[in-house]
Amino acid sequence: MRCRDIEALWDETRGRCSRSLKIEVTTHLRACPHCQQLYEECEGVAYCLSCLPLPEPSCDLTRKVLEHITTLRIRLRSEPVVLTMARTPLGRLYVGFKGQRIASLSFDTGGGFEAVRRRVELRLRRPVVRGSAPPWLQATLDRFFRTWRVDDHVVDISDLTPFEQAALRAAARIPPGEVRSYQWVAVQIGKPKAARAVGRVMARNPLPLFFPCHRVVDASGALHNYYYGLEMKRRLLEMEGYRRAR
Repeated sequence: MRCRDIEALWDETRGRCSRSLKIEVTTHLRACPHCQQLYEECEGVAYCLSCLPLPEPSCDLTRKVLEHITTLRIRLRSEPVVLTMARTPLGRLYVGFKGQRIASLSFDTGGGFEAVRRRVELRLRRPVVRGSAPPWLQATLDRFFRTWRVDDHVVDISDLTPFEQAALRAAARIPPGEVRSYQWVAVQIGKPKAARAVGRVMARNPLPLFFPCHRVVDASGALHNYYYGLEMKRRLLEMEGYRRAR
């Protein structure tokens, strides 16, 4: 067997090959100084390569991995929001729930079920289906309108971003009948320069009443904007006992 034959068979010999071929290559290697030198050089390079750290993923690979994770998360969010109607002292409410927790509240503004369904689906990024109201849901609403408070274990804001969740939980700490500013909420969550961002969170609040964005006002104390109109915001505050100082 010639040296060039050995070089051509080297990788195959190190991998899977017949026993007779391996013996023939090994016999030549032992007797040939030239091939022995080549063998040592190749093995040395292979060893050095094995000692190198793994390369950092490229930006493009990182983006693809993150996109893949996002796709998987969306697929895992298969549990739909069940949307139903309930009666309250403020009129009819569209209520969306997942299991034993309420995920959305919407006042009935006359737009119809389909309009509310699309809005909830867009906000929570989940499928929304029509369903009937379980007994616990009406009991939860009745208790809220007696106390103006709700237990944390019956609400679900897990589909929102951490910033949105923090802002809404800060708003829930405002006592009934009192108001605080957007700046106050921003300070409470450790983002004192994020008052405008807090305002956007309140404007897109999927659980008004339970996370009382109606208790959040501008720096002057004016009621400012409210998705369901300033009259509804004023009515809610008055029902809670709020009286603006003159």
